[in-house]
Amino acid sequence: MTPTRVNTQPFEGQKPGTSGLRKKVVDFQQPGYLENFVQAIFNTIARCEGETLVIGGDGRFYNREAIQIIMRMAAANGFARILVGQGGILSTPAASCVIRKHGACGGIILSASHNPGGPTEDFGIKFNGENGGPAPEKLTEAFYQQTLAIEQYLTIDADDLDLDQPGSAQLGNTQIDVIDPVKDYADLMESLFDFERMAALLTRGKFRMCFDAMHAVTGPYAKEILEKRLGAPQGTVINAEPLEDFGGGHPDPNLVHAHQLVELLNNDDPLDFGAASDGDGDRNMVLGKGFYINPCDSLAILTANAQLVPGYAEGIAGVARSMPTSRAVDRVAARQGVDCYETPTGWKFFGNLLDAGKITLCGEESFGTGSDHVREKDGLWAVLFWLDLIAAKEQPAREIVRSHWIQYGRDYFTRHDYEGLDSDSARQMIDQVRENLGALVGRAFGELSVESADDFQYRDPVDGSETTGQGIRVLLDNGGRIVYRLSGTGTQGATLRVYLDCYQKDPALLELDPQKALAPLIEVADRIAGINRHTGREQPDVIT
Repeated sequence: MTPTRVNTQPFEGQKPGTSGLRKKVVDFQQPGYLENFVQAIFNTIARCEGETLVIGGDGRFYNREAIQIIMRMAAANGFARILVGQGGILSTPAASCVIRKHGACGGIILSASHNPGGPTEDFGIKFNGENGGPAPEKLTEAFYQQTLAIEQYLTIDADDLDLDQPGSAQLGNTQIDVIDPVKDYADLMESLFDFERMAALLTRGKFRMCFDAMHAVTGPYAKEILEKRLGAPQGTVINAEPLEDFGGGHPDPNLVHAHQLVELLNNDDPLDFGAASDGDGDRNMVLGKGFYINPCDSLAILTANAQLVPGYAEGIAGVARSMPTSRAVDRVAARQGVDCYETPTGWKFFGNLLDAGKITLCGEESFGTGSDHVREKDGLWAVLFWLDLIAAKEQPAREIVRSHWIQYGRDYFTRHDYEGLDSDSARQMIDQVRENLGALVGRAFGELSVESADDFQYRDPVDGSETTGQGIRVLLDNGGRIVYRLSGTGTQGATLRVYLDCYQKDPALLELDPQKALAPLIEVADRIAGINRHTGREQPDVIT
C-alpha cells in the first residue's frame, strides 16, 4: 500500500498540557483534527521507520475509531510494528509497562483520564517516550509548534482491523500485533508483591474488600489479579466492564464520584478495605473500614513501610512529591535519610528523577502514586501495595494510618476545587495575588501571619531545565500552607484548586475532621485571594 499525502490546515489553540491534548469528542471528530496532532507527533519524533509503537486507550467513546486512524497513519509513516491492546484497551500504567518491556520507541495513549466519557464528553491523546513516561515539556512544545505549521499528513487506504481477537495482521508493510492488554502488567505486579501472602489474606474469609473499577479501564486488570491470581471472591471487583461512557458515571476515584464504594465501607456492616481507580487506571483511592486515607498520607505510609514489600525490600533511593502535596512524606524521608524532591504538578516531572535513579517512589495529592516499576502513576499498583502491607503487618488499614500519625505526626490536608469558572476572571484573580506576593509577607490575618509567599519555580536536578509559574505558595507562621493553582485538566472554563495543609504532632489532636482542623487556613485563603468576590462562589464544588 502506497502512503497517501493528505493536504490539511493547521489548527490553532490545540496546545497540549501536562497530560497531553484534551478536548471534546466533537473537536477530535473534525476532519483532520486528530490526524494533524498525530502527524505532528510523528514528525517530531522522526525517524519512525523500523520502530515499534504501542497504542491503546481507556475504552471511552471514539477510542476504537481513533486507534484505526492512528494505525493507518503509523503504517504510512514507516513503523515496522504496532502493539495494540485487545479491544483497544491499555491502561496508562500498562501502556508504560508494554513500552518498556518490548523496547518500543514510544506509545500513543488515548484517554482524558478521570474526565467523563461519551459522544458529548471528553477525549484525549498523549505520547509517551521510550522510557514509558509522558513526553517532557520540550517535546510537547515541539508537537504544538508542528500543529501550527503542518500542511499534510500521511495515511494509507485500508479497511479497519479486528481489534477484538489477539493475533497478528499486516497493515501495508507494518505488522500489527493485537496483544493481551493485561498479561505483561499482571506479571510485573507479581514480581513486585508477595502474591502468596496477599492470597492468604483474601481467601481466609475474614477479610472483605471491594475494588470499584468505575466501568473504566482497570476492570479487566483487577479481575485478573484480584479474583483470578489472588483468589478473591467473585464480585470483589464491581463495575468491572469498561464502557464507552463509563456507565454514565464520572470515573474520578474520590469520595463524591465513588459513592457506591464509600457506602460499602461506611454502612452497618462495613467492608475491611476498599479501593477505586479512574478512567485510564493511573489514579487510586483507598479506604479502610469507615476510614478515608488521604493520598498524601498514602504516599508517606508506603514510603515508611516499603521495605516490607519484596520489590522494595532493599530500600528506596529517594522519594518525590508534587508541590501541592502535603509534606507528610518529607518527614518520612528525613527520618530514613533519603532525598525528597518537590516537583511541579504533572507526572512527567518525576520521569527524570526515576530514570536517573534518584527516587524509587513518587506521588501527588490528586490520587496518584507510583514507583520506578513504570513511568506513570499506577492506581492498581498502589492498591496492591496497600494489600501487601495489610497482610505483612497483620493490621487493618485504619490502624496502619493511625500508627503512622503517632510516630510521625499528622499533616492535615484538604483541597478545594472551584470548577467551571470564567477563565478570564479566574486568571485575573490569580494574577492579582501573584502581583502582591511581596506585600503579603508579614501581613496578619487574625491570629495568623504570612511568613513567606512565592510563585513556585523548579529547576530539574538532572537536566537543569527550569519551570516557572507552577503555583502560588503562602506559608503561615503556624506552619500552615496555602497553595493556589489554576488547573488545566478540564475542557471547559477554569478550575481553581486551593490546597491547604498544616502539621500537628499533639497525640490528642490527631483525629480531628480536616475541615475543622484547617478552618483558620480556609478563611485566610479566601481573604488573600478574594475567591468569593472574584468568582461569586460561596463554597467549593468539590472538597477532597
